[in-house]
Amino acid sequence: MSEKKMTSSRRHHLKSLMLAIAKDMLEAEALEAVEERKKYMEENCPPLSLPESMQELQELCKKLHQRIDAVDEERYDIEGKVSKCDKEIEDLKIKVQDLKGKFKKPALRKVRMSADAMLQALLGSKHKVNLDLRANLKQVKKEVKEEEKDAVGDWRKNIEDKAGMGGRKKMFEAEA
Repeated sequence: MSEKKMTSSRRHHLKSLMLAIAKDMLEAEALEAVEERKKYMEENCPPLSLPESMQELQELCKKLHQRIDAVDEERYDIEGKVSKCDKEIEDLKIKVQDLKGKFKKPALRKVRMSADAMLQALLGSKHKVNLDLRANLKQVKKEVKEEEKDAVGDWRKNIEDKAGMGGRKKMFEAEA
């Protein structure tokens, strides 16, 4: 027992300390985010002063539309970069899995589907398909053999003929 095991009370105490520290860090991050947001808004969005004349109001609207267009272009460019990076990350993940040599097959879910629904899904909704497998089957009638019913009758009947060695007993008795 070279390794010392931690008692449950000690483990609980450390866990509560870690949670308290994490809570403080999250609160600090939230405050930082609020301050950054305020700072960004002060830099990029000056206070709005509404003009009194119609001409000045139209000019203000034009400036706002130009800013909106510029922001939309930036957003579009950034989205393109992000999607490109995501695709590269996905490709690298696939390469890493190939290098490891282990590929995890996804679990397939069972889908209950009738044969009609399956054919309709394959052929499309235009084709109406009714799959009646029993329609083309050949009708076969079973013949009941009457001989079997008679043979099942009284078992004592002709018992001496059938007795011993498959009915050969009578043959030996006749010779003797």
